[in-house]
Amino acid sequence: MAMLNSLAVIGGGVMGEAILKRLIAAGLVEARQVRVAEVVPGRREFLQATYGVSAAAEPAIAAAGAETVVVAVKPQNLAEALSDLKGRLTPDQLLLSIVAGATISAISLGTSHEAVVRVMPNTPAQIGQGMSVWTAAPAVTDAQKANARALLGALGREIYVSAEHYLDMATAVSGSGPAYVFLVLEALIDAGVHIGLPRDMAGLLALQTLQGSAIYAAETGAHPAHLRNLVTSPGGTTAAALLELEAGALRAVFTKAVAAAYHRAQELGRAETH
Repeated sequence: MAMLNSLAVIGGGVMGEAILKRLIAAGLVEARQVRVAEVVPGRREFLQATYGVSAAAEPAIAAAGAETVVVAVKPQNLAEALSDLKGRLTPDQLLLSIVAGATISAISLGTSHEAVVRVMPNTPAQIGQGMSVWTAAPAVTDAQKANARALLGALGREIYVSAEHYLDMATAVSGSGPAYVFLVLEALIDAGVHIGLPRDMAGLLALQTLQGSAIYAAETGAHPAHLRNLVTSPGGTTAAALLELEAGALRAVFTKAVAAAYHRAQELGRAETH
């Protein structure tokens, strides 16, 4: 696994903290080699005291000399961050963006920098169980791709794609996906309460069932339809429940939801370039 010589994280929010925390814990970078750019003084002090990293208010100061620069600001703060970095990066620095909807061209144009990697992560990265889909500009070297892969591997699973348009699709499936799962979890808990289970018991049953089923599917590698059929006895309780879910057009609703998220991701990307 590639070792990062130095790292700058632009944006010390939830995802920025998750990245530096996971990389330090995995031994991919030493805390003394990490600099964070964060505008909120209290947040800078917290990150310095908690992780032993250094922090500054300005992105350019944090990024100076860093081998890899991660942009993890909120979309509404991106323009300001890119403006501060513009003309301040050297060609050998890798600029990795996890900002939703921000295209490689926008990042490159905003910073006058060509070695750009764009990533679509998701929130389980905070506990090392994330799913990251990423792609790279032509100027990114093989060594820089190896660094990007190592960085993202510390956050969970990662997939490299050769075409950037796949990231909008990934946004709709894995980027927004945790929200879909949380909604299903919430609905399953509420349904348990509706039939008479105490809420804490319904919560434990639903959460462990979702977690166990996902791990079971991953470890067996079997098609979901096969696993579903293993649980479904003819004329049984599961068959009765599935009949109601199918009558409620669950599959169609999921397809519409993912398509809506995909189209919205495309709209945000187009709006950004105009």
